[in-house]
Amino acid sequence: MSALPDLEDVIGYRFRDSELLKEALSHKSYASESRTAVYNERLEFLGDSILAAVVAHELYTLHPDHNEGDLSKKKAQIVSRPSLAHWAAQIDLGSYLRLGVGEESSGGRSRQSLLANAFEALVGAIYLDGGYGGAADFIRRCLGRHEPLTETDYKSLLQEVLQKKHKAPPTYEMVNSQGPDHDKTFAVQVHFGKRILGHGEGKTKKEAEQAAAKDALGKLAESPS
Repeated sequence: MSALPDLEDVIGYRFRDSELLKEALSHKSYASESRTAVYNERLEFLGDSILAAVVAHELYTLHPDHNEGDLSKKKAQIVSRPSLAHWAAQIDLGSYLRLGVGEESSGGRSRQSLLANAFEALVGAIYLDGGYGGAADFIRRCLGRHEPLTETDYKSLLQEVLQKKHKAPPTYEMVNSQGPDHDKTFAVQVHFGKRILGHGEGKTKKEAEQAAAKDALGKLAESPS
């Protein structure tokens, strides 16, 4: 097991109570074999709720044009087991875990479910040690570091490509909208001068523009001229 101060350096948080960090990293199998009553399932329960609250707040703030259904889908993706295991792997959380001999020998340090649970427990430990602010700061750093887990800003990428090559930005035009007011679908074209670069559809104008920019980037990659 790697040294705990190294993990604190990686996550950017220094614990006041190091016992909380040890608890977050202690699997039930370790507690059973070492005959201690402390393991990370209670912290996992707490961290799950804190993580959901922080991610929900971030999505609510970042996406004012998204409805409840869209926000729920994004939150579910971000706090899913694969995503949390990915975050855990990025900070090498597995190497810091306290596991029983059987769990260790069966590959527990790289098991997706175990890593995701340990990540939630770590969030819970930071919350108890440093409050909501400490936990929220850590989660925001994870969100910012792992952009593929949120969403790619294709509009910014397209603008960067065109500004670099042609010193001018693209323009977006809404060409159609269908459906009732509560469930419209928008269609958008993205132009560069008189040239149509891409098309996109979405439940909001912003989504349609992002889809059009993504389409344009794909076509430019195939035919960069």
